[in-house]
Amino acid sequence: MIVRRCAAVLAAVAVIGAAAAPAVAASPSPSSSTALPSGLFGTTDPTYDGVWRQSLALLAQDTVGLEPAAKAVDWLTGQQCANGAFAAFRAEPSKGCDAKTMVDTNSTAAAVQALVALGGHEAEVGKAVDWLKGDRNKDGGWGYSPGGASDANSTSLVIGALTAAGEKDLGPAYDALLTFSLPCDGAGAGAFAFQPDKKGRLTANADATAAGVLGALGRGLAASAGRKAFTSCSDGGDLTPSRAAAHGAAFLAGATAKDGHLVSALPGSTDQPDYGNTADAVVALAAQGGTARAAKPLAWLEKNSAAWAKQNGPAAYAQLIFAAHATGTDPHAFGGQDLVTLLNATGPAPRKQAAAGEKKAADSAGKDDDGFGVYWFVGVCLVAGIGAGFLLSGRRKAGQGS
Repeated sequence: MIVRRCAAVLAAVAVIGAAAAPAVAASPSPSSSTALPSGLFGTTDPTYDGVWRQSLALLAQDTVGLEPAAKAVDWLTGQQCANGAFAAFRAEPSKGCDAKTMVDTNSTAAAVQALVALGGHEAEVGKAVDWLKGDRNKDGGWGYSPGGASDANSTSLVIGALTAAGEKDLGPAYDALLTFSLPCDGAGAGAFAFQPDKKGRLTANADATAAGVLGALGRGLAASAGRKAFTSCSDGGDLTPSRAAAHGAAFLAGATAKDGHLVSALPGSTDQPDYGNTADAVVALAAQGGTARAAKPLAWLEKNSAAWAKQNGPAAYAQLIFAAHATGTDPHAFGGQDLVTLLNATGPAPRKQAAAGEKKAADSAGKDDDGFGVYWFVGVCLVAGIGAGFLLSGRRKAGQGS
């Protein structure tokens, strides 16, 4: 999900304009210059991920049987525009949205998944669903920003949201998603690409593949384990959503077979473990092929993800809770950590308290619970994007909450 959130940040910054980008990249401060709402999860600047991290946190609490605090839910619903869409963050939600409000499909889809899971928000969900359906591209898919070219991540997130909301007519959306699926021969066999390049070529993308597997299965961020339906990648016959999901899962299994994790590479730097995308891969592998298929990356996360989650805060804890949920692992004992208590410590206490050590976890969480900093993250994303020519490609997309 790091790539997804990185792309979301790039999309947001790119819309602001080239003149604003250097200033954002040069500001590494992880703290917000204004007081944060009491209902918001995390303590870092929510400009680029407020709705995302709030939605994941609420969805994760619901997944483990907790009832989120009313003010946390109210903060999320208060971010919605009158037309049903959500922006990444609105500092003054009492003011109506206008043409300058940067709404996006990823924030909206994540909010829908959370609100559907919580129940009792039919009006908000209905408006968001109508907006998403109205923002669908002619090819049947979605991009990050309204009118932007479709990409695998955004299309998958929206499919998960619409499925959760009970929408049935998703054939065109699946057709669009399958256009990002690579064939089973050559590099990246079976993976999903984020988008085709200018020449129409597809390049394997692990983040897009984890999202694509869930989208092809019609599943959301908090998917549970599926039946043992894992198969290898093999061309021949029609490419159906279920086959594309199997092919994508085969790619993820191969990518995590050696070390147990995916890698994140920035231009000019050494490859590093990608914790967020590995957590997403665990959910995708379990949802497509059963818990056994996700065993190795799950074990790696249990052993190695503590420091990453502490740095990245609520969305990261939520991702790990989703990985635990998908594999039937106890989130209260995940590699020696109680993920639920740690998540709860980053925001308003749920109406039903989790484990007894809550206060201790809250005290230790301090003020650094949401990351090496969104602005630092923006800087890294911009450097990566510039190095890859991403900002000049004419289209960029969303999506980590990490």
